[in-house]
Amino acid sequence: MKRSRFPRFLFFLLFIFAVIVPLGFIIMALWNNVLTQIIPVTIINFWQALGLFLLSRILFGGFPGKPGWARHGHRNHEMDEMRHKWFNLSPEEKMNFKQALKNRFGKDPSPSAPEGSVTE
Repeated sequence: MKRSRFPRFLFFLLFIFAVIVPLGFIIMALWNNVLTQIIPVTIINFWQALGLFLLSRILFGGFPGKPGWARHGHRNHEMDEMRHKWFNLSPEEKMNFKQALKNRFGKDPSPSAPEGSVTE
C-alpha cells in the first residue's frame, strides 16, 4: 500500500510557520531597530528580511543537511590531510618549514615561543 505524502506536506507547512516566519520577523525587527540607529539605512519589510536571510545563507552559510562548498565538508578533509602531513614530518623537516615561514612572513609561526625569541 502506498503511503500518502499529505502528512509530510503538513509538516512542511508547520515548519514554515513555526520557524521561517518568526525568523523573518526577528531579522526585520533587528534590522529596523538596530541598523537604522547605527548607520543610515532604510527600514525593510518582512519579505525583504526573508530575502536578506536567504541571500546571507547562500553567500556565507549554505544550508543544513547538504554539505557542499559553502559548508565545511571540503575543509575538514583538507585539514585532516595537512594535519597528517605535519605529524609525519621529521623534526628537521618541521624546523625547516618553520624557518621558511619565518623568512617569508618575518615572525615566528609557533604560538608558544615568547616574542622576540628565536627558535632553533
